Amino acid sequence: PFQKYHAVVGSISEHFAELEDPRIDRTKAHLLRDILVIAICAVIDGAETWVDIADFGNAKLEWFKRFLPLANGIPSHDTFGRVFRLLDASQFQRCFLNWMQAVSEVFDGQLVIVDGKQLRRSHDKTIGKDAIYMVSAWAQENQLVLGQSKVAEKSNEITAIPQLLAALDIGGCSVTIDAMGCQVEIAKQIVAQGADYVLALKGDQATLYDAVQELFEYAQETDFTDCDHHKTVNKGHGRIEVRECWTISKPDYLAYPPHLSDWPTLRTIVMVKSERRIALETTVTTRYYLSSLAYGSKQHLHAVRSHWGIENQLHWVLDVAFREDDCRVRKDHAPHNFAILRHIALNLLKQEKSAQCGVRAKRLKAGWDENYLLKILSSLFWMQLPCWRRGSVSRRAGSHTCRNDVCWRRRLWKAALPSGHCGELSTDYGNRLHGLCVAVSGHSPLSEGMKRCNPFNVVPCCLRDPFYKSVGSAPFC
Repeated sequence: PFQKYHAVVGSISEHFAELEDPRIDRTKAHLLRDILVIAICAVIDGAETWVDIADFGNAKLEWFKRFLPLANGIPSHDTFGRVFRLLDASQFQRCFLNWMQAVSEVFDGQLVIVDGKQLRRSHDKTIGKDAIYMVSAWAQENQLVLGQSKVAEKSNEITAIPQLLAALDIGGCSVTIDAMGCQVEIAKQIVAQGADYVLALKGDQATLYDAVQELFEYAQETDFTDCDHHKTVNKGHGRIEVRECWTISKPDYLAYPPHLSDWPTLRTIVMVKSERRIALETTVTTRYYLSSLAYGSKQHLHAVRSHWGIENQLHWVLDVAFREDDCRVRKDHAPHNFAILRHIALNLLKQEKSAQCGVRAKRLKAGWDENYLLKILSSLFWMQLPCWRRGSVSRRAGSHTCRNDVCWRRRLWKAALPSGHCGELSTDYGNRLHGLCVAVSGHSPLSEGMKRCNPFNVVPCCLRDPFYKSVGSAPFC
């Protein structure tokens, strides 16, 4: 257990090393690393204020002393509040983003959803400060917050979205954004970064919106002869939802709407009609989208529906399980930094799969059971990816070609090797990988004198991955 504790603390220390301590040297009674670790653990376990964090630390003092020096005990709630109030939020955000990129892997075709949310009670009327907005990037399949960006005061999401996208590695992904992000410059940036886009077309772009609407009206008159169509029907929770999607990809049609040529690599225009029936009441909404994807209506309907995953699986969870909108932390950088702490906690909770319960129940369990809290903290080493990436084989019993096994091993290598390292395993990094794998899996992947990795003791397999060419093929035993 002590090795696990130190592996977790070491990972946090490494990825947040560039974070500058805002305190004066002579006033530092507690290490910044210790403050971060205690705050992350406390937020996982349900803390919502600086007082909660300090109380949690004091309650778990003996547990924290197992892996933190804490020469001066647990910091006071004033210390926690002062540090996070003064801590550079942009640096903290960048460290979080680098951490997520180090332990996760975004693959071709994955949906990355970008949307904003207001922290409603982060306002301070006495000094005329409005509540802050945070724009987040959500990896739907991985169930991870990839990054976030605060919307500048007296601005909107249009300025924050490009900053967030520029900080992310989205090559090969499909980015979905609501109507606020339907801008030519944002589309150009997404394409320049090697990704595709699906953007909701908004009504205030009247000329383009009306032209696309007229195009689908004409298609309807011709019985959608030149359109691809897909329909789904879902029943549950006392309602019936019918969704239909039509896509137009023919160049002759795409040449008709004015200014459509301004959109980079535009390949498809999309119409989605949603019908909801509750008792005797029926509501119908129609939305239009611009897409650089060459897929048909089925894939586009999936992308449009998946966009709401950020509302249901991120924003709703933050509001209900973390009570984000009730948080009154509001001074200086504190609301932004506390939002990042919540995102860190949510990512770790989402990746812990052993407990079959919701996020709120996991937080309670982590507060009751220190071993389960450690399992949550260790989950950053086990962030698994879905197996349906292109060219891969689905994971199943007896399968020897599951890409997830490669991703697990690759992630441990990435954790053990420095950024930009060529892959040759030196003695120092071999020892570090040994300690990391013992901490996570309970045994060493390195045989004496061998520079090869088998951290999970999987069955024999003839799989060879290009990553291992520089270090030799990995024997799976």
